[in-house]
This record gives sequence, C-alpha cells and structure tokens, in this order.
Amino acid sequence: MSGAGAPDFFYREAQRLGYVARSAFKLLQLQKQYKLITPGSSVLDLGCAPGAWLQVACQSLGPQKNGGVVVGVDVKKLKVPSVYCDERVRTVCFDVMNLPSDQAKLWSPQRKGFSVILSDMCPPVSGIMTKDAALSMELGMRAFSLAVGDSEEKGSESHTNDVGVLLPGGSLVLKLLESEDLQGFIQLCKPYFKKASLLRPKATRSSSREIYLICQGLLQ
Repeated sequence: MSGAGAPDFFYREAQRLGYVARSAFKLLQLQKQYKLITPGSSVLDLGCAPGAWLQVACQSLGPQKNGGVVVGVDVKKLKVPSVYCDERVRTVCFDVMNLPSDQAKLWSPQRKGFSVILSDMCPPVSGIMTKDAALSMELGMRAFSLAVGDSEEKGSESHTNDVGVLLPGGSLVLKLLESEDLQGFIQLCKPYFKKASLLRPKATRSSSREIYLICQGLLQ
C-alpha cells in the first residue's frame, strides 16, 4: 500500500471501529474542525458509497431523540451500514449528474431542502492528471449547482437560494482534485457563503491530490 504508514493506520482503525471505509476519518476531522452537522440537521450525502460518511453523519446527529435525517445518493444501490446508522438514514439510487433539485428536495424534511450537503464524489481515476481534475471539477460544479441553484436562472446579481437544495445558513462540502482551476472555482463559490475554507484531511493518502472545499453559511 502506498503512502507510508498513515493509510495503513486509518485502514486498520476503520476496521477496528466498524466503519465501512477509511474515508470516515476525513469527515470526522471535518466535523471536529467545522461542526457542520448538529443535532436535528438534515444531511444530503452525494456519492455516498460505500457508506462511511453516512455513518459519521448519523453519529454527528447525536441520539435519535434529537431528530435529524441523512439521505445518501449514489449511482450504485447501497444498503445502509448497520453500525452507527439508525432509522434516520436512508439511501437512494440516482445519478447525481441528472438529479433535479426538485427531486432532491422531496427527500428532505418538509420537502424544503437540506441544512448540510456533502459531496465525496470522485471520478474513476485514469491517471491522466488533467482529465481527472477536469472530471472532478465537473462533479464539484454539479454539487455546487444542486446546492445553490443555477445562477443563470437567478440572474447575475442575485445569490438567493431560489431553486437550490441547500437551506439558507447551510453548509456545503466538496471534494476536488487540486488543479490550476481550483482557485477559480473557489472564487465562484465565495459570494454565496459567509466563509469558504480548504482542508486536506490527515486520512488523505499521500499520493492523492484530493482536497476539500468547506463552504459555510449560505447567504439568503
């Protein structure tokens, strides 16, 4: 396994603690630093397979009495992991690239939208850096558009959440691959949120170029 000792450590820890994948530790770190998911949150997890982020998201909701919901969407059919997940978690088989915002809202409480949207989507890695980065950016752009709505529909001067799935004040997490287009994408996102940050979690393999964009506080 590449990446020296860290990948082995997180792989072993995931098995020991009952997470279905080592990627759980990425969201655990994001949650610890940014406190994105709170009791009662409604969470939409895009590209949710194999389900590790569903586990962490449900954990972050706290006891069942606190309420909340986690909806995972993936092009693959996925059974909800039995460990750490409860009846607040469900999955939907759907291609995010073809997911209308109105359809996504139907899965949310009161059909109004979600307070947190997570996207750990990643294209099949070809090894061609420019191609992989472009595909990753396309997935990130799709998640962003789903969250805030189509800017062309809303007008160039408006950043209101008219058709987006993310509720005002909500948070959006996007996995991207580092490239020359990354800063431009960040600048596109910034006007919509109070704060935008980048983080490379400790559980990321040393050979990976992935990085996470954390957007907090969707402006009304």
